[in-house]
Amino acid sequence: MKLNLALKRRVVVSVFVALSAATIATRAHAQEVALKTNLLYWATTTPNIGLEVGLGEKTTGQVFYGLNPWKQGGGDHSSLRHWVVQPEIRHWFCQKFNGWFVGAHAMGGQYNAGGVKLPLGFFPALEDHRYKGWYIGGGVTAGYQWVISKHWNFEASLGAGYIYSPYTKYCTICRSEGQKDHRNYVGPTKAALSLVYIIK
Repeated sequence: MKLNLALKRRVVVSVFVALSAATIATRAHAQEVALKTNLLYWATTTPNIGLEVGLGEKTTGQVFYGLNPWKQGGGDHSSLRHWVVQPEIRHWFCQKFNGWFVGAHAMGGQYNAGGVKLPLGFFPALEDHRYKGWYIGGGVTAGYQWVISKHWNFEASLGAGYIYSPYTKYCTICRSEGQKDHRNYVGPTKAALSLVYIIK
């Protein structure tokens, strides 16, 4: 995907700085730092990682990043290429990294996707069209985290909210000239089954 190189560099630097600052700020409280990855997201061949740190007695902050840089196996026009950055603040009802939580998240990224058939009939226009654009939005999250062992947890979470996305639409069969449009989306914004490693 031909993403704006300067923009990609800014995002990578911003994520690195945020993660580094969070790690340094909480180094004295290593029991309040967790690394995680969303297993559902890996099912779309998208590598992803998140860092969550304790901010208060029942509050944590999280930064999540995912990047899918390659074409799919369906041919030259088959693609789910995209990247996403998703910061989130959480309130825990029992204790951090254990039990129920609610939160608020923001998100932004770019995509170049088309020529693929998604499961459950989701977004059927992707079969014959390619969409290239960016998005920004946010919403609310709810979830639960189970303690498995001293260092390992498992988390399930869902989120819903609003996304604004301008894009260019291309026909992958007729190769027509791209049509510019935008979409205001309200609905699910995240779904995660995450493996969590608690640093202690």
